[in-house]
Formats: sequence, structure tokens, C-alpha cells
Amino acid sequence: MSAGTFTPGPGAAPVSRMIFAQTALETRMLLRNGEQLLLTVIIPALLLVLFSAVDIVDTGADRSVDFLAPGVLALAVLSTAFTGQAIATGFDRRYGVLKRLGASPLPRRALLAAKTLSVLVTEVLQVALLSVIALGLGWSPQGNPLSVAALLLLGTAAFSGLGLLMAGTLKAEVTLAAANLVFLLLLVGGGVIVPMEKFPEAVRSALELLPITALSDGLREVLQRGGGMPWGDAAVLAVWSALGLGAAARFFRWE
Repeated sequence: MSAGTFTPGPGAAPVSRMIFAQTALETRMLLRNGEQLLLTVIIPALLLVLFSAVDIVDTGADRSVDFLAPGVLALAVLSTAFTGQAIATGFDRRYGVLKRLGASPLPRRALLAAKTLSVLVTEVLQVALLSVIALGLGWSPQGNPLSVAALLLLGTAAFSGLGLLMAGTLKAEVTLAAANLVFLLLLVGGGVIVPMEKFPEAVRSALELLPITALSDGLREVLQRGGGMPWGDAAVLAVWSALGLGAAARFFRWE
């Protein structure tokens, strides 16, 4: 036995290992939260089943599920990357969790990276579950999966930046109310369930600039119509991503 066998080796773990451990923790906390599961999984799934089975919304000559499935996938991204993350991060900030983590060896940039990866892991599970449900309802997706993945990533970046901006600047209670209100407003007016053609022209031109509208319309262009990458919608999402993430990095308060 060598003299150095039991010599202590103090020091922080590699950043990659810390990010992986924090990502696993964030994901477990999210999946154990009943309210978050209701928001991120149950509500989108119920909307998909209900509006596909019952002829409530006129989707024209298209089958309801073919119209609804892309919109519900966009809603899943909104619920996780924006609403869920804003509420969870806002209360972490209020209770001092972020402040304590900021004093740990985990760098702040690594904490944000872990939260982002946790969102992506949750979204993969959401997309898989909702796709299985939609396929069971007769959904026939088309288009290039890479275009779908690119749109989902751009949407995640846009909503994540906006969610972190809200959580890092407002009180937790205000964030809770505002995030849920925005979720409901975008559900109704973002082209998720109701076709944009149903809105007046003046209102529609403004709604089409919203990230939820760009994401749902872009996904429909690919999955429903079999089109190529919708660069206009992708550009809208890229602009929102830059604005949201840039503002969050500039104004986020850790305590």
C-alpha cells in the first residue's frame, strides 16, 4: 500500500459533472411536482384528445388532429420552457435557493445550463407522449424531423429567455400570476387551438409576431403540409430568443 493511497483530494468536481448532477436534480423536482405535471403534460394531452374527438373548432378541410397536434407540441414547449420554468425559478429565487447555489462550487452559468437541459429533457418526454397520443388519434405527420427539432429548439430558447427574465425581475407571487395569465392568453390567441384565420386581420398581423404563433405555424407548415423549413417563423423565434436571453442575462437578479 503506497503512502498516498488515502491522501485527501479536496476540490470541486468538473463542471460537466456538476451540470449533469444539477440537471438530474432539476428534472426529478419538476417531475415530482403535481402542479407542474398538470401544466406541462396533462393539460396539453387533454386538449389534444378533447378537441380531436369533439368537433368544437372548425379547422376547415383538414382533420382536427392534424391541425391540433403541432399546436399542442408548441403549447408543451410554452408550458415547460416559459410557464413552468418561470414559476419554479421565481420561487427558488424567493426562498434563497439561487443565492445558496451561487455560493456553492456550481458556477451560475452552469446552473442556468442545468435548468435549460432539464427543460429539454422534459420536452423530449412531452413530445414523445403527445406524439403517441396523436398517432393513436390518427395523426399523420409529414416533413423533415430535423426542421421540427430546429423549431422546437428555437422555441425553447425564446420561451426560456422570457421565463428567466420574468423570474429574475418580478416577485415570485407576481411571476406565478403573470406566467399563468400569459399561458392562458397565448393558448387562446396564439394559434394553438383556434386557427389564425378566425381572428380579424388587424389583430392577426400582431398575433403572428408572437413566438407561440411562429412556433405553432412553423410546426404546422412542416408536420401538416410537409413543407421545408419555415424561415419566416424561424426568424421570428430567433429574434425572440436573442431578445429574451439577452434581457435575462442583463437584468436577472439572483436574490
